[in-house]
Amino acid sequence: MDLHFGDSKPTDEERAAVDALLGPPESSWEGGDRSDADLRWARGGREARDRRDLLLPGLHAINDRVGWISEGALDYLCRRLTVPPAEAYGVATFYAMFSVKPRPATVLHVCTDLACAAAGAPRLCAGIEERLGLGSGVAVERSPCLGLCERAPAALAIRAGDPVRTAVSAPATVHDAVLAASAPDSAPEEPPAALAVPQAGQDGLMLLHRVGVADPASLDDYRAHGGYTALRRAFELGPAGVIREVTDSGLVGRGGAAFPTGRKWQATASQPDHPHYLVCNADESEPGTFKDRVLMEGDPYALVEAMTIAGYATGAHQGYLYLRGEYPRALHRLEHAIAQARARGLLGDDVLGQGYAFDIEIRRGAGAYICGEETALFNSIEGYRGEPRSKPPFPVEKGLFGKPTVENNVETLVNVLPILTMGAPAYAAIGTGRSTGPKLFCVSGTVQRPGVYELPFGATLGDLLTLAGVRDGLRAVLLGGAAGGFVRADELDIPLTFEGTREAGTTLGSGVVMAFDDSVPLPRLLLRIAEFFRDESCGQCVPCRIGTVRQEEALHRIAERTGADAAGDIALLREVGRAMRDASICGLGQTAWNAVESAIDRLGAYE
Repeated sequence: MDLHFGDSKPTDEERAAVDALLGPPESSWEGGDRSDADLRWARGGREARDRRDLLLPGLHAINDRVGWISEGALDYLCRRLTVPPAEAYGVATFYAMFSVKPRPATVLHVCTDLACAAAGAPRLCAGIEERLGLGSGVAVERSPCLGLCERAPAALAIRAGDPVRTAVSAPATVHDAVLAASAPDSAPEEPPAALAVPQAGQDGLMLLHRVGVADPASLDDYRAHGGYTALRRAFELGPAGVIREVTDSGLVGRGGAAFPTGRKWQATASQPDHPHYLVCNADESEPGTFKDRVLMEGDPYALVEAMTIAGYATGAHQGYLYLRGEYPRALHRLEHAIAQARARGLLGDDVLGQGYAFDIEIRRGAGAYICGEETALFNSIEGYRGEPRSKPPFPVEKGLFGKPTVENNVETLVNVLPILTMGAPAYAAIGTGRSTGPKLFCVSGTVQRPGVYELPFGATLGDLLTLAGVRDGLRAVLLGGAAGGFVRADELDIPLTFEGTREAGTTLGSGVVMAFDDSVPLPRLLLRIAEFFRDESCGQCVPCRIGTVRQEEALHRIAERTGADAAGDIALLREVGRAMRDASICGLGQTAWNAVESAIDRLGAYE
């Protein structure tokens, strides 16, 4: 596909989907009916180019309505936004949830990632394909992690139309998954978010205390359980006071990088360039991670309040919530929460009558793990391929739309609420000196009670697995997800802190804890991790683009051989792993070798 528009025309349905988002075209230059005035001059080009960030929502609009993105539909969207078709094609093909080739209106995504693979996903896929057969009108696609690890194996059905319909089957059986795909409106409702929180209703919880207690759809119920107390406290303290409290609390990012949140906020707030932006990274795509989904589904107003506080502290008046495309229930809950907050004066031109303007816009991802990296996320919002940017400049200086931007994930932001309500000293007293406050852990795999657990930093891995009910025959535990590392069953005394896991030669990451017993074939698991990174590499830098492929090839060869024959490939894996770690642009390539390395060195995976 070149830089020129083709002769293909959009269907009436495709045109309607785009016009519903962008409004009717104002001239023939945008794809409208030609008039005499249009023959004399072009108009509206600058305004259209300023809306380049609506490219991703436009692709969603077409894909949601029709099920795939035709050349005619893409051309029409490009005319409306004055985006070169070649660039838009590059964006459309970047995301796994879009298709530029014809496919059925119904797509059934079946997770084949780590937790689901251990729970029988390959058998589930085979059974579904056998049951549906050819000509069923359903496309079955093997998917990376759907963020439903506590209910593995999982499947997500999406039926295009107006409106788009979705249905989740988890834990999925062949019958339930086929029902979700063939009749999404008749599929059983998802269980409440509280079922993903084994501690729901217990005393002492700080981040999960409303999940299963307050109605997630009710703003009044949220306020009755302490909601918006923190925002009122923020207005009393002022922006500088809020940043001081967050800094003194010792809060660090919960997405894995563990950067001090107060420093990030202060750096953004002090930038003279305006406007400032706030971005909430809700694109948790790390296999085994689902804590942010549970927070958004079970306590959505908490995120809205926390984003408002962060915007106030950093001088931002616009917030973007970048949400995983595979989270339909979280989308509905947050759309409702934002609308209710706006209607009640908690978002908008005058928040709580304090003269501060702030609003939130949801932007949906479309299936790209790399967009969890902050600069890739910015590119995605702006309407470009979700490829990471080189640093410096850092986002606090030049982030979204080239302006100072603060980016935090859901768990990090929600931690701000107890900091302001209880005070920084009381918060800092929880956990350890260098890892303060509570932490959410996503426990899945071969445990009796998988789910999201809240523990203070400093609890051990054994403490956590005791709560989750670890089963007999535990062989290994994966910490940090696919980008993390394995530990042995005799290393459960590792303290769950950033410094404790680092000293133990592993990582805490975003809080993934996946347990595996002897029934799970470790070589197959490692191969799936390699496949994941090869699929998810954006391909921008050579070390990652080539290294992830070579890693997968070597693991395939090892799986086909045993004994000394594997030594050469293991040496190659180490060499490739070092190159990826040292030279990749972003964290994807830098961590793609971690889990495989730890399995070889700690578990003796190929001995």
